[in-house]
Amino acid sequence: MKRTFLYALLMFVSITKAQTVKLIVGTYTNSCDSNGIYVFDFNTNDAQLKLVFKSDATINPSYVALSPDNQFLYSVNENGNESKVSAFYFNKGNGDIDFLGSQDAKGADPCYILNDDKNVIVANYSGGSISVFKKNKFGALNEAKQVIKLEGRGPNTQRQESAHLHMVQFSPDNKYVLANDLGSDKMYVYGYNADSENNVLQLKNTVSIKAGSGPRHLTFSPDGKFVYLLQELDGTLTVYAYADGTLTMMEEKSVVASGFKGKTSAADIHIAPGGKFLYATNRGDANDISVFAIKKDGTLDFVQRLKTMGQGPRNFAIDPTGKYLLVGHQYTNNIVIFDIDKTSGKLTFSGKMIPLCAPVCLLFAGN
Repeated sequence: MKRTFLYALLMFVSITKAQTVKLIVGTYTNSCDSNGIYVFDFNTNDAQLKLVFKSDATINPSYVALSPDNQFLYSVNENGNESKVSAFYFNKGNGDIDFLGSQDAKGADPCYILNDDKNVIVANYSGGSISVFKKNKFGALNEAKQVIKLEGRGPNTQRQESAHLHMVQFSPDNKYVLANDLGSDKMYVYGYNADSENNVLQLKNTVSIKAGSGPRHLTFSPDGKFVYLLQELDGTLTVYAYADGTLTMMEEKSVVASGFKGKTSAADIHIAPGGKFLYATNRGDANDISVFAIKKDGTLDFVQRLKTMGQGPRNFAIDPTGKYLLVGHQYTNNIVIFDIDKTSGKLTFSGKMIPLCAPVCLLFAGN
C-alpha cells in the first residue's frame, strides 16, 4: 500500500512539475521606457512570467522572428528612413541574446520579418517594398540581395495613398511567399528560390482583395489547405482554399460586432494548436478578440467576442500547450493572459497581467 502511494505521489509530482518555455517580446522604444527586446520564462502550468533578459537599447524592434533551429533571433528596427534589420545570437537555455549586426532595411518602417535557413525576408510598411537578405554562416546578415518595390493605392485616401506591405509569409511547403499589401488591397504570391543570388522572389500571381479592406495578416490551416486573411481597415476575415500558390475565396466573416459604430483596426490572427479554433484581434475603439471554430471544410463558425482588457491589442501569441493566450497591448503597456477552453475555444481572463512598455510582438521559442 505504501509503495502504491509513493508511486502515485511521484507520478503526481512528475505531471505537475513546472514546465517553462521562453517568451520573446518585441516593443516600441519611442513612446515609453523600453530597452527593446525582452525574454521571459513562461510557466505552462500556471502562466507565471519571469523576466530573464532584456536587450541593450535597440530601436523599435516591433517584430521579431527566430531561426528554425532557435539559435538566432532577427528583428526589424522600425525607424522611418533610418530603419534597419538586426541579427542576434539567441541562447535558448538562459534566454540571453547577443547582437551580431544590422543592415539597412532598404525600405521605411519594416513591420514584419520572416526567415528560413538561408534568407531573411522583410515587409517594409511605409516603403511599400519587400527586402531579402542572405544569412552568412554565422547567422548574421549580408546586405539586401533583392528589393521589390510595389506600387498601387486604394480608396481610403488616408491609409491607402501608396503601397504598404504589412506581412510576408511562407507557404507550408516553402515553395511560395505570400505578401499582403494594405495600400493596394492585394496579396502577392511569389515563387521562392532560396539559393538565388538576386531573384529569390519571382511573382506567380496576384490576388485582389475587397477594395478598401486593407489586407494585414494571414495564417495557414495546419494542413496547409486553407488561408485565413484578416483585413485591418474594415475587419473582414476571408477564408481561401489554397493549393500550390493559388487561392480561391470560400467565405467572408467579420471580427466587428454587429452594430458597432467606432473605429475598426483589425490586427493579428492565429490558430490554436490542434487546428480547431481561430482567434483575431481588433484595435481601434473595439479592443477585443474574436473566436471562431474551424469546421472540417475550412469555413468558420463564430464562437465568442470579448474585450482584451487593454488598448491596442496589436499582437498575441498562444503558448505551445494551447492552454493560454497572451495579448500585448501597445497603448496600455501590458500583456494580459487568458485561459483557453480547449473544448469550446472560449477565452476567460486568467487574472494575470504584467506591465511592459509597448509590447507589439510576442513569440514563443521552440524546444
